[in-house]
Amino acid sequence: MSERLRKTASQLLPGLVTAVSALALWALWLGWDQQRDLHPDGSSTGPYEAWQVIGLVLTLLVPVYWAASRRHITGAVAGTTIGLTVASFYDWSDDASGLYGIGVTMVMLGTIGVTTGVSFLIAAIGGGRGGGSRSQPTTPVAS
Repeated sequence: MSERLRKTASQLLPGLVTAVSALALWALWLGWDQQRDLHPDGSSTGPYEAWQVIGLVLTLLVPVYWAASRRHITGAVAGTTIGLTVASFYDWSDDASGLYGIGVTMVMLGTIGVTTGVSFLIAAIGGGRGGGSRSQPTTPVAS
């Protein structure tokens, strides 16, 4: 494999991994639940329960951490945002009211904001671990 192709693949891999992870995790946590819960007073909630959304967020930390700890913040943010935005669009696009576009936009903007903050925090705390591009300290040579 040429050096240029290897470099391009290593730059695209974190975004691809986080995007595919976000899509898969959405399907795992939220994709199967499509029923609204009707209460005795006539109100409805759902289709998702709080524990499902919390589970999605917590498990998304794994691929975001993987990418951000390697200093691939753009891949962590863009991949996660694209994955969740596509998943929410697909899941909600059959809504007859047409308001799903607002929800998808809120998912996109929220994901960008939160993932950016979390990624920078992980990169700052993570130091030089995980194959980042930080240079190693050199020892002066006595003359």
